[in-house]
Amino acid sequence: MAKKARASKRKPAKRKAATNKAAKRRSRPAPRKSTATKPRKTPVARRQPETVLDHIHNAASRLKRAKLAFAHGTTDPVAEAAFIVAETLGFHPDEIEDAAARRITAKSAARIDALVDQRIATRKPAAYLLNRIYMRGLPFYVDERTIVPRSFIGEILDAHFSGDDGLRLRDPAAVSRVLDLCTGSGCLAILAARAFPNAAIDAADLSRDALDVARRNVADHGLTRRISLVQGDLFAPLVGERYDLIISNPPYVDAEGMAGLPRECEHEPRMAFDGGVDGIDLVERILAEARMHLNESGGLLCEVGRCRPALEAAFPQTPFLWLDTEESEGEVFWLEARDL
Repeated sequence: MAKKARASKRKPAKRKAATNKAAKRRSRPAPRKSTATKPRKTPVARRQPETVLDHIHNAASRLKRAKLAFAHGTTDPVAEAAFIVAETLGFHPDEIEDAAARRITAKSAARIDALVDQRIATRKPAAYLLNRIYMRGLPFYVDERTIVPRSFIGEILDAHFSGDDGLRLRDPAAVSRVLDLCTGSGCLAILAARAFPNAAIDAADLSRDALDVARRNVADHGLTRRISLVQGDLFAPLVGERYDLIISNPPYVDAEGMAGLPRECEHEPRMAFDGGVDGIDLVERILAEARMHLNESGGLLCEVGRCRPALEAAFPQTPFLWLDTEESEGEVFWLEARDL
């Protein structure tokens, strides 16, 4: 009770103090409103890209926001932006880092912006917009007549044939004849010519249009005397021919994959993708006929994408040797001729 009494004695004082303060506020004249306008904040101008690196960052941001698919020689927005900028400026991809601080002209900047606009609006692979792709550091011409090459076999040719990594499948100097089956733009045939300096190479494809692109690439790399282009259905035009090595990156996309292809892939020849219901229709045919076209000491190197389970189920007794790369696991197999 005592505490309540003391508290009640202090309350009137508080009310009085508050009343006095309110009275003082009311007695003061109201402040005049200033007629002067407050200065507006000057917007900070956004810095325009000037250097090579600036334009790569700017293009990469735009490509990322557009939610594009990256699977045509580049794996992400930054890599594709660097590719677009480098090609526009005439750089090899390996030179882009050294040129990062270089300022570029307004004309080149406009060209880069236009290419990024076109890439986003059309969803065409950048390789088609620029008519260029690189594999293992080598440039190749490419257009809509052939699939944009992105095979893992190029790395395997370097690592398991030309290199010395403990799993050298063949002495490259001893390889005298090579077949690139389903050659498309001819890139793998050209890489094989580099890997096997003493080899004559046949490059076969069903598509005449694709072979026209391959012919241009073979000429560009000065290999018309070493690489012969052959048109036909798999081994049909190669009766009686035998090779030390057959390499192939055939169509291997299964029905589920075909139904879910990104818009970028719709610009590529459908026949270059479609591998049937489980993706291995052409691979089965290659396995059935390859033995007749290999020398006794020969071998088959074939890429099958994600079809390894289907292939192993269809050929349970076949001793596939699966070769990994930096960006793939279990997508390329090797078979000795005797195991076919």
